[in-house]
Order: sequence, then C-alpha cells, then structure tokens
Amino acid sequence: MTIAFITLGCKLNYAETSTYERGFKAAGLTVVPWRQKADIYLINTCAVTQTSTAKSRNEIRKVHRINPDARIVVTGCYAQLEPEEIKGIQGVSLVFGSGSKGRLVAETLRSVGIAVPEGMESPGGDVLAAFSTGERTRSFLKVQDGCNNYCAYCTVPYARGESRNIPVDECVRNARLIAAEGVREIVLTGVNTGDFGRSTGESFLDLLKALNEVEGIARYRISSIEPNLITPEIIDWIASGTKFQPHFHIPLQSGSDTLLASMGRHYDTAFFRDKLEYIRSRMEGPGKPKVFFGIDVMAGLPGETRELFLESLEFIKSVRPAFIHVFPYSPRPGTPAAVMECQVPAQEKDRRVALLEDLCASLHAEFVEENRGIREKVLFESKEKDGAMGGYTGNYIRITRPYDPALAGQLADVII
Repeated sequence: MTIAFITLGCKLNYAETSTYERGFKAAGLTVVPWRQKADIYLINTCAVTQTSTAKSRNEIRKVHRINPDARIVVTGCYAQLEPEEIKGIQGVSLVFGSGSKGRLVAETLRSVGIAVPEGMESPGGDVLAAFSTGERTRSFLKVQDGCNNYCAYCTVPYARGESRNIPVDECVRNARLIAAEGVREIVLTGVNTGDFGRSTGESFLDLLKALNEVEGIARYRISSIEPNLITPEIIDWIASGTKFQPHFHIPLQSGSDTLLASMGRHYDTAFFRDKLEYIRSRMEGPGKPKVFFGIDVMAGLPGETRELFLESLEFIKSVRPAFIHVFPYSPRPGTPAAVMECQVPAQEKDRRVALLEDLCASLHAEFVEENRGIREKVLFESKEKDGAMGGYTGNYIRITRPYDPALAGQLADVII
C-alpha cells in the first residue's frame, strides 16, 4: 500500500509530518510523491491566513482528482478550526485535530485494515512529540505546542490549543535519535517555544542545558522565541560558550506601541530594543560574529495609519535586524482584529509589504558586510548544484564553495 504526504505552513508541521511518515513506513507502507497515484494521501494543513486556508482546501481537492478512490487524511490547523467543512469535501476519509494527532497513524492504519504495530499509538490528549528527518545536516525538533497569548489577530491558540510541552527527557531522547542519523544541527521548534515547561514544571533553560549535553549534535538554533520569554539568564548561559548559535528569531509584529497594545502583545518597542541590545552586549565583541536577528512584522494591521506604519518602519531601521519576515495582515474569522474598524485596504497592504521587503534586503546586505573578514564555522550541506555546495555560518550567513563531498555534513572554518 502506498502513501503520499503534503505539508503546508510552518516548520512544526514539517516535523509532525516527518514523524507520521516514519510511523507509516514502520507499518510497511511505501511512501511515494504526492503527484503519483497513492492509496492514501495525508495533508497537513495551515490556516494562518485566508490564503493558506484556501490552499489547504485546494490541495485536498487536487489529490482527490489524482485518485478518486484514495483515502484522504487531513490534519493541521485547518483541520482543528474547520473539521466539519473538511469532512464535507469529496474524498476526505479522516480528520485529526490538535488533540488527536497521537492517534493519526494508528487510526489510519485500522481504516485500511492494517494491524497497528505495538507501541505506535499514543494517548489522544498528549502533545505529539515530533522531529524531522531526511536532511543530513539539520533537523527540526518539536519541543512545545500551543499558545496562551490570544493576540487579537491570531487563530493559533484556537487551532493548536493551550501551551503545553514535551518533557525534557523525551526531547533529549529524540535529539539522540537525530544524532544517531548523523545530523549535526537541531532547530528547536514550537508554537510559543520559550513558554516551554508550562505543562511539566520544567523550564526552557532546563531544556537548553540538557540538549547541550547530547553527543553528536554540534549546533542548536531556536526557531522563534517571544521577546518577553528570552530572559537574561537564558542569554547569559548561551553566551557563556554553548552549542547554541548567535541566531535568534524574535517576533516583533509592529514597531508602533499603539499597535502592539491594540493587538495584545506583551511588550513595547523599548522592551524589544533593550532585549536586542542586551543580547548584542553579551554575544558580540572584537573578532566575534554579529548576532543574526530575524523578526516577524505584519503589514496593515487594523488601525495602522500611514503615520503608524512610518513609525514602525523607523523603529525597525533603528534596531537593525538581519532579516524581516513580512506578512500582510489577513483577517481571521473569530478574532477581535477581524471586526476592528480602520481595516487597511489590500492595495495599501501590498505597498507596505514591498517597502518592508526592500528594507529587509538592505538590512541583510549591511549585516553580511558587517561580518566580512570574521572567521566562522559553516555546516556544509550534501546537496550539489552547478558544481557548488552551500551551508550556513553559526550566525546564519549563507556560504557557497566548490562542491567537495568530504565536507558534506561537516563543520569547516571559513573567513566570511
């Protein structure tokens, strides 16, 4: 029996799909490309914007056209938010929301008459432990799920549930499995990663210290962490000489205090600026690489006047991130922001997105130039393209060089 996978959305979804895939392979199924006719299609959906929801629906209909007799299994955020809508789409057999992901593999196998291997089914209420495989250099390790923030624009707490986490011991066990595959770098993923420990009484720093001791893993990155959750204690420990890299993705969403307050964010611009300055003061110095900061920014939040947008733009310029992940605001039904007055027209949102993307390109070029001449280590990937290979420095600068198979999956010294 064959199965194909489609994953939409965040790295967390990719880690979960990879975990499902390992389960189905263990039960004897053969994985095929989704464009090929398969007996089962598993679609891990996204619903962060209206566009992603529409794309999720389209992917379901697309695979049904490829094989009308196939069983279509749907999970992910769209499955949690709109399960009845999905069940009404022709071809859909099973729908798994956030509380039933641990049963997905077992129930799908039963639905096609395949015996479930012992130990494969986890309790439905548990948070699904997951990590990605298939890439030689890097793996995404899920350590946390859900969020309790309920920001005015966001459906994630409804789609992913309340904040909960995988115990430290299980995270370490999965990190060792990743290391056993020869992977050298792990990226910690979660919905609100820094909120780790809420359901087990452990702390995020407990997790970082335990993972730092896993043999075989050379580098760690934290995929995203809220500015109020990356504490001085965490920063000081990372800066003391650990496997955690000078690379942080810290959501901003807006550089306007007015909008941060109206959207229910838990900080203001002064707090955000101080956090970046503290990290730089602890991790940068003569001959050391500059810290890579990636930030999320939403263009066209409700109430974002031209003046507030320009205020936000100037703030971003002043804190000098290396990268801006830009989103146009998308109204999500059921959220407070969707019914707020002063919605920004789509055309104006697009204009603001373009300005932010131009700023991103300029800031990234400046960041690379600031690091020129500094010695860093690059973890080279095994892929070859046009006779070249690539990899990233610890502070996430992409480096390419002539292909050398001996360097694949290895850390090598370079001068940027």
